[in-house]
Amino acid sequence: MEKYSKIFVAGHRGLVGAAIVRCLKEGGWSNLILRTHANLDLTDPSQVEELFSIEMPDYVFLAAAKVGGIHANNAYPVDFLVDNLSIQLNVISSAYKYNVKRLMFLGSSCIYPKHCPQPMNEEHLLTGSLEPTNEPYAVAKIAGIKMCEAFNRQYETDYISVMPTNLYGPNDNFDLHNSHVLPALIRKFHEAKVRGDKKVLIWGTGKPRREFLHVDDMADACVYLMNKEGYTDMVNIGVGEDVSIAELAEIVANIVGFEGCLEYDTEKPDGTPQKLLDVSRLSSQGWRAQISLKDGIQQTYKWFLENQGDIRGQNI
Repeated sequence: MEKYSKIFVAGHRGLVGAAIVRCLKEGGWSNLILRTHANLDLTDPSQVEELFSIEMPDYVFLAAAKVGGIHANNAYPVDFLVDNLSIQLNVISSAYKYNVKRLMFLGSSCIYPKHCPQPMNEEHLLTGSLEPTNEPYAVAKIAGIKMCEAFNRQYETDYISVMPTNLYGPNDNFDLHNSHVLPALIRKFHEAKVRGDKKVLIWGTGKPRREFLHVDDMADACVYLMNKEGYTDMVNIGVGEDVSIAELAEIVANIVGFEGCLEYDTEKPDGTPQKLLDVSRLSSQGWRAQISLKDGIQQTYKWFLENQGDIRGQNI
């Protein structure tokens, strides 16, 4: 990407989009096209086409999506399927119509089968049944991947799909009902410490294992891969290491300073037993994560404390 290129970051106020914007600005790319949901509804094809026809972006990062944890996916399956399919169809189709040089579609590690061999590599896609609790979201993301592959095959476009592992960091959603596990734990332990609670209840058994990547590392990988013109293979983005939810909870409790005990609500669903990405394809391209889990959680908790009044989910 040339420094003067026009770059559209769809979803720039979300966890991933905001990190991509930070990374681009730090790298000297300043000609950015950014729109809030109030100014651009990505599920509306006419609004999306109007943006592309006026702005004519050179590059697109498709980081916009409806996302959430187990509860949200269970409660709103239609929203997760329809909204994400609409966003992807509108943006990718307009990118082709208005001759975007390169598009990056951000998927999710939940695209892989529930009982996928570990670590999960890119070849495991569509080799088994999905985790039921997030199947609608996963189906939408798989459709986005296949759209990019189809456009590349039929029209010789230059679209790439990247599959991040579980992400966390600044601008995350800290809603106790609709967020992912790590930001929910940060908020839960913080509020328990403030109240002086003696214990904190954790969803599930604590046994499932998850991989966590700081969103600034994710953004760095995205910009790195976007600059590899002509490289269109689907790519996992992660650290290649995982921890159990119980281990994660202990780490977060220690960083937040919660001194009570941890109890587990085994009536709540665990989700997929393990989600660890094979990142050898990414490593072969010369990129590795730099931020350790403990350092990343410390940075995220510091951001949480400094931005509590503006944090998503904080006032629910």
